[in-house]
Amino acid sequence: MIKTDLAIPPMTEERDSADGAGVPHLSRRSFLETIGVSAALATVGAGLPGCGDGAGAAETPAEERRQASRSVRNTCADLAFDRPLPEHLSNGEEIDYPHVANFSKGLPHNDLGEADPNAYAALLAALKSGSKEDFEAIPLGGQRRLRNPQAGLAFDLEGPDSHHLAIRPAPRIDGPENSSEMAELYWMALARDVNFTDFETDSLIGQAADDLSGFVDFRGPKQDGRVTAATVFRGITPGDVVGPYLSQFLLKDIPYGTLTIHQRQKTVLPQVEYLTEYDAWLRIKKGFNPSSPDAFDPTSRYIRNGRDLAAYVHLDALYEAYLNACLILLGIGAPFDAGNPYRSLNKTDAFATFGGPHILSLVTEVATRALKAVWYQKWFVHRRNRPEEFGGRIHNHLTGAATYPINAEILDSAALEQVFSKFGSYLLPQAYPEGSPLHPAYGAGHATVAGACVTILKAWFDESFVIPEPVVPNADGTALLPYTGSDADALTVGGELNKVAANIATARNFAGIHWRTDYSESITLGEAVAIGILEEQRIMYNEEHSFTLTKFDGTVVTI
Repeated sequence: MIKTDLAIPPMTEERDSADGAGVPHLSRRSFLETIGVSAALATVGAGLPGCGDGAGAAETPAEERRQASRSVRNTCADLAFDRPLPEHLSNGEEIDYPHVANFSKGLPHNDLGEADPNAYAALLAALKSGSKEDFEAIPLGGQRRLRNPQAGLAFDLEGPDSHHLAIRPAPRIDGPENSSEMAELYWMALARDVNFTDFETDSLIGQAADDLSGFVDFRGPKQDGRVTAATVFRGITPGDVVGPYLSQFLLKDIPYGTLTIHQRQKTVLPQVEYLTEYDAWLRIKKGFNPSSPDAFDPTSRYIRNGRDLAAYVHLDALYEAYLNACLILLGIGAPFDAGNPYRSLNKTDAFATFGGPHILSLVTEVATRALKAVWYQKWFVHRRNRPEEFGGRIHNHLTGAATYPINAEILDSAALEQVFSKFGSYLLPQAYPEGSPLHPAYGAGHATVAGACVTILKAWFDESFVIPEPVVPNADGTALLPYTGSDADALTVGGELNKVAANIATARNFAGIHWRTDYSESITLGEAVAIGILEEQRIMYNEEHSFTLTKFDGTVVTI
C-alpha cells in the first residue's frame, strides 16, 4: 500500500462507507476570492473586442487574469510541495545477498547468472550520480540496453513528484510471500493455454488452486480461506472475482469515430515456450538478443487464455486498454459521475471541460506521469529481480550448481515437478523470446499505468452503472458469445474497470516477467498519481464540480 495519505485537507473531501465524514474542499470561486481576482474575472468581458470603451479598458482585466493564472500555478506547486515525503525502504537483499537477489539483467554475468561485481557497482554509481558519463560507463553483457533509468529522476509539472510516493519493500527470496508468488507464476506458465471459460472444470487449474492454497503467505483472492478455480490468478480489488475472468473492456467492440474496432487481436501460437534451456536462459540474462522471433498465429482471435493476454501486453500502447474502455463507455452512454456539473445544467453542455474530449485526453495524460513515479521505484529504491532471473537461482539450487537462501516452500511446490518433467529444467518458462525487459521488476509499469488510468475513469463515470449485454469469447476465440452466468447483471463500470486493471497487470505475470506484488502494489501507486492530478486540477475549472470514486482498497473518496 502507499505509505502516505494523499488526501490533502484544503483540497479534498474524503469519506469512507463507515462514517461519511468529510473535509470541505476549496472551490475555484473561493480560491479566486482569496487572491482578489474574482471580481476582475467576472468582468473579463470588458477586455474582449466590442465590449470595452478603449484600449485602456482591456488592460486591467487582462493583467488580473495573468496574475490569477500565476496564482493558480503557485497554489498547485504549493500543494505538490506540501505532500508528505515518504520513507523509501528496500527489502535489504542487495546488502544481504549481493549479486544474487537483485535485478542485473543486461550486465556481464558468470556462468551461474550472477552479476559481475564491478559492473553492478558501476550501475549503482550511475544511479547515485545521475550523470550521463556514469550511465555511459555501465558495462553491458550483450547488445540490449538498460531501459531508461534516468526517467526516475524526471520532474513533472502536474501531480505528485515521483519521489513523493512510495510502495512497501518487495518480498524477499528467503521469505514465504516470494515463494507463493513464484509458485503462482510457474502455474500460470503451465496453464497459459487453458481457456478462462474452462477454469471451473480444468484439472490443471484445480491442481494450481490446491497447491497455492497450501502456501502460508499467498495473498491472492480466496473463498473460505482457499484458492479456488473461481479466484485463481485473479486480482484483489472490488469486482475482480465477479463474472468472467476477462473484463468486458477487453472484449466489446470499440466505437472509434466512424470506425468500429473489433477486439480480435494478433496473438501467438499455443505450446511455444522460451528460455527453458539453461544456455538460452544465460545468454538472454547477459543481454543478448533472442535467436528466434515470436511465433505468431495467422488467425486474429479474441483473448481466450493467459497466452493471448500475455501477447496483448507484449505489443500494446501502454494506455491502450483504458482509452478503449473510455471509448466503450462513451459509446454505450454510460452516465458521468454525479459530481459532473453538466448533469444539472440545462442551457450549456460539456465539451472541452467535463465532456468527451476532456476525459479522452485526461485518461491518457496520466500515463506518462505514472511511469515516472514507478521508474523511480524500480531503479532507485527496490531493484527487484525478475521472475526469469529467480527461476535461474531455483534451477541452480536444485541441480546442485549453487546454494542460495531460497525459502523452502517454493522448492516443494508441485509446479516445479511438472515444469521439470515437461522441459528438463526448473527455469520459469517465458512467453516472450527475449524474456523480461531490461529494467527491474518492482513496481510494474503496466500496473502503475493501469492504476492511474482506471482511477481517472472511475472518477469520471458512474461506477454503479451495469454493463449491458456482457460477452465471453468462444473456444477458439473467433467470435463472442453472450455471458449468461448468474452474476451477468452484476458487472458494473467500477468492477469491470478494476478488472481490466488486474487483467492487464497480471497479463505480464502470465508472460513470466512480473510478480503478484508488482501488480498489487503498483496499482495503488498509479491511483495516488491520478488522485494527486485531480486534486491539483480542482481549482482550474470555472464549473463547480466534484469526482467520487471507490479506491482499490474499497474506500470512497470525493475530490
